[in-house]
This record gives sequence, C-alpha cells and structure tokens, in this order.
Amino acid sequence: MSRLDPGFRVSLNGYLRKHHSELCRHWFDDIEPFDVQGGVLRLVVREPVQLRYLQRCCVPQFTEAAQALTGRLLAVRFIGPEEAVENPPVTERKTATVGRENRVDTQVPVHSLVETKASPEPDEVQFEDQVLLSPDLAFEHFVVGPENRLAHAAAMAVAEKPGRAYNPFFIHGGVGLGKTHLLQAVCQAMLRRSSRTRIVYISCNTFMDLFHDAVRAGRMSDFRSRFRTADVLVIDDIHFLSKHEQTQEEFFHTFNALYQAGKQLVLSSDAPPHEIPDLEERLTSRFSCGLVARIDRPSYETRVAILKSKAALHDLQLPDEVPAYIAARIDSNIRELEGALTKVRGMAMAHNVPVSLDLAKSALNESQPLTGAGQPTIQSIIETVSRFYDVKLTDLLSKRRHKSVALPRQVCMWLARKHTRYSLEEIGGYFGGRDHTTVMHAIKTINTRRGDDAQLLNDVERLEEQLLVRDR
Repeated sequence: MSRLDPGFRVSLNGYLRKHHSELCRHWFDDIEPFDVQGGVLRLVVREPVQLRYLQRCCVPQFTEAAQALTGRLLAVRFIGPEEAVENPPVTERKTATVGRENRVDTQVPVHSLVETKASPEPDEVQFEDQVLLSPDLAFEHFVVGPENRLAHAAAMAVAEKPGRAYNPFFIHGGVGLGKTHLLQAVCQAMLRRSSRTRIVYISCNTFMDLFHDAVRAGRMSDFRSRFRTADVLVIDDIHFLSKHEQTQEEFFHTFNALYQAGKQLVLSSDAPPHEIPDLEERLTSRFSCGLVARIDRPSYETRVAILKSKAALHDLQLPDEVPAYIAARIDSNIRELEGALTKVRGMAMAHNVPVSLDLAKSALNESQPLTGAGQPTIQSIIETVSRFYDVKLTDLLSKRRHKSVALPRQVCMWLARKHTRYSLEEIGGYFGGRDHTTVMHAIKTINTRRGDDAQLLNDVERLEEQLLVRDR
C-alpha cells in the first residue's frame, strides 16, 4: 500500500467517534494518514504538543481503528512533518490476504513506535514533560471572565516575553478553577514561539520526590544541573513545599539561580504566598516579588461559556438551555462542570439520542443536592420562577436589567434567601456572579413592594406554595 487516499482519514475519524467518542477532539481532523510501511500505518501530526499527546495516550485506539478499517494487522505510528519529508512513502508489496508471512512482518511492538529521539536536535524544542501537556489546555480553549482576566493576561505576557514580563509569575485559587490550564497554556505557547527554549514543567510533589531520590543516590549535581539550567521552570501546586524544610532549602537556591540568570519561573498554588503554612519567609518574599494573580470561582456567564467551549472541543451539539441549566446547577469549579457535561454526553450516547434539557436533567438527577425535608433548592426556585413568569433561564441568570427580567430575578433572590441556607454571596454567585449588595437590594425591594403591591404579594405566595408542593 502506498500513500493513503484522503477518504481513509474520514473513515478513521468516523470509527473513533463511534467507538471512542470520549477520546475524540475536533483537531483529530488535522491528522494526516500518510502511508503504510512494513505493516506500520504512519499518521502525520503537525503540532508538537498534539504529537506527544497522541504518542502517549492514543496509540491503542488508533491501532484498533486502523485494523478494523483495513482488515490488516497494522501498527500505528504518529510522526512529525519532518520525518514525513525525510522518509517519503514507498510502495509496499501488495497482498490479497493477510497471510502468515505478512502477519509476522506487521507485528511491530507498539512501545517501539512511540519512543522519541534520545537527544533533541539543536533546532528542536527541549521540553521535559514530567507532566503531559494536553492540547485541550491551550490559550485558545481558555474561557476568559472577570474572575480570571488578570491571570490570563499575565500568562499571555509571560509566554510572549519569558523572563521579562512578570517574573516570577504566581497564580493562586481554589481547586479546579483553571490554574493548571494556564500553566500548560504558557508552556504550549512557548513551544510554538521558540525552538530553543528549555522548559521544565513539573508538579511540586514530583520535584520533591526527585530531590529525595537524588539525595539518597548521591546525585545532587545532576539534580541541580537539570533544574538550574532551565530557561523556564513551571511548577504546579507549589504549596506542597509546606513543612518540607530540606526541599524548601533546595528550591530556594534553585529559585535564586534561575531568577538571577533572568530565567522565567511560573508557579501555581491553592493559596497566595503569605497564606501557605510553614513556608519560609524568604520563599514567601521571593514568590511575592513578581506578579501574584488570583483566580476566583467562575460567574454564571463564564460557566456557560466554559461548557460551550468544552462541548465544541468534543464536537458535541448543545441546545442553549442545556449549558444554562448545568451552569445554574453547578457553581463550584470547572472540573465539576466538565464532569456534569461528560455525564450528559454519556447518557446521550447510551440512549443514542441528541442532548436535550430533559436528558440533562435526567443525567444529573443523582447529583441533586441534599436538603432538608420540604426545603427547596436554588435550582428548583429558579425553574419555578422562570416558568411562572415565562422568562428564559438564560435571561434570568444573565446581566440583563430589563423590567421583565429584573423583577423575576429579584423574586428568585428573595425566595432563595428565605428558603435556603445559602449566604448572600453564594446567592449572588448563582445569578451571574452578582455581589451580596445586589442580593440585599433585591430582598429589600421585594419586602417593600409586597406591602404595597397586592399582585406581587399574591405571586410570591403562589410561588411558595408551588415550591413546597414540588419539594415535599
């Protein structure tokens, strides 16, 4: 078989979407089936991060697809465009069937197909991927909102001018809010911009493990050479240095060596430097001397945009009311949003039906928050009010201030304050990330108007009756 015809790519992606939909990404369409040599199907991948990701995570699934489509015992190898140019396709001996001789020739060990070169060429990017970079976590897939705008802008600047923009760059925030996404996006942007930058990206726990291994083996010079000669050092979850005095001492000197040489440091943590317990003051001072950027929980609009972005990445079609429903129901972090979306997609695939609001409600039923007997949830309040006033869920939770939307929204806030245990800040978070003063104003407005407006008083009483019946 010589160079493959273009139709094979369509068939390959079609098989993967049918049998391994959780693996598929929209950029799989850019993978080019090149040829078959010695029983090995070569697939060209032009982005280095995508190439490394496919080599590490996707060989078995692509091998299965290739064998199913060709009826041959093929192995799969992902290659870069340089290898495709250096080793152009050749014509294989044609065989009508896969006989015993051909089977022996084509059984190439998979592990030998995914090894990269032992030492990089001078013009190749030198990247130590202790943490595998995911093409999903690039800047183009990061949803920017008021909660993360500073961190995103600073990350972009660092990627464009390492060592000159903000150094060190320290990102902090709660679990699942996008810190790792920004760290990986910085690495990927640097990989695209410069072919000679030496990047070391590692988790803090791995850094500590390597340090202890080096101490035991008496190879501290190798350890120091590895980290102190980097052009960019990126460490995730640096707060794990807490209470590890020996490792803090070593990292202090590593930090100084890189900083004094003008090399870029990028760090992430669950807490700002001064709140990391048992962290040496000299490290706290150094972590704070650059830019410290905080990421907060995403607002409603940001959560909707994140869900749409994640769906587009998987070529998943979502009606507008589905991300609106999920975003109103889950406000904790991005990972839980992604988990909910995966659950909805899985149910749609299991029943072979398109995603709908009813399907989303059914899929997420198991994660219904527990409340006291007869106590409404914010979600049930929102749904009841939106149905009563005939307003769209997306409008109710948006920034729109039109009277037709503002009053139902204020009623929602009033009911949520009266019938749930959520704080003013938490209630505001459900309604487009509004602050507690907005919620206080809404509650005061409804309390005042109920005394003067008989219609509003009647509407609120009817809504409360519906909620109590619904949640009984």
